[in-house]
Amino acid sequence: MSALSYAAAGLQSIGTPSLWAITIVGVIALLVLDFLVTRRPHEVSLREALGWSAFYIALPLAFGAWVWSRYGRQEGIDYLAGYLVEKSLSVDNLFVFMLLLAAFAVPSELAQRVLLFGITGALVLRGIFIALGAAALQNLDFAFLIFALILLFTAAKLLRDAFTGHEQTVDIGSMRSVRLLRRFMPVVQEYHGTKMTVRVDGRRALTPLALVVVAVLATDVVFAVDSVPAVYGITEDPYLVFATNAFALLGLRALYFVLHAALSRLVHLTYGLAIILAFIGVKLGLHWAHGIWEGVPLIPTEVSLLVIIAVLTVVTFTSLRATRNVVPGAKEVVTERK
Repeated sequence: MSALSYAAAGLQSIGTPSLWAITIVGVIALLVLDFLVTRRPHEVSLREALGWSAFYIALPLAFGAWVWSRYGRQEGIDYLAGYLVEKSLSVDNLFVFMLLLAAFAVPSELAQRVLLFGITGALVLRGIFIALGAAALQNLDFAFLIFALILLFTAAKLLRDAFTGHEQTVDIGSMRSVRLLRRFMPVVQEYHGTKMTVRVDGRRALTPLALVVVAVLATDVVFAVDSVPAVYGITEDPYLVFATNAFALLGLRALYFVLHAALSRLVHLTYGLAIILAFIGVKLGLHWAHGIWEGVPLIPTEVSLLVIIAVLTVVTFTSLRATRNVVPGAKEVVTERK
């Protein structure tokens, strides 16, 4: 039995105070830029969405190349694998956003503002969860085991929903966040541009935009619970965990409009995410066990990266093949998504 204690060993990180400061300032600057771009509601053209998507893909790849050259091959691979995991989970996040936008009948010109609020909320929540995760890893020897169980439970739930044909739907009336808001303030039926509240008959009332934003923020909590343990299964460096989450989320606003039609064709994505989360859960479990029994094998990050790429490639191919005769964006594709 090894005397190794992960809590006692502490966490190794490339994140110096100055690097953290520069990164956080950069993320805030990009968010401010996105809010400025969306300050005037307008429908997003494919050309505009492609341009922003290219920018938000090139930026994290360039950052990954810098990490690789500055800190070494292992850190570069950790970052890339973590980024791919977070990006794949964020695509599922986008699908839920799509359902919410449809359920609340959000006008197309306001869609990107709603998405931006969701992305901002997700960044804040994941920052909190990342800090809590780092504290757990430093102070609890069994934190890796807890993370592993969370991921295995999530994977099992995803597989159960997929095999039973459970549909991802949104019932506005049953959402606790919406019911709570309606108990405290009246809600008008019409959207009023980007306004969250309006005055009606001398009384302040919420607009549907406020409801959909709160609903989106509520879903962010669920996704944060899954995504943060998943990326900690790739790297224990809190800075890289934050960087992968930030870069995966920042480009969602533009990516949504690029993939809007294609999202409904990814009918096997849930199977792929379940496999990836289960694999990372096993990896975390082995990592915890290795700290107690040195004979327990570890799964290298290089293997994790290959598994993630292979799974995403296969489910994308099978999804597109399964829906090749279906019109993209058709209603039946959305309701049959697994």
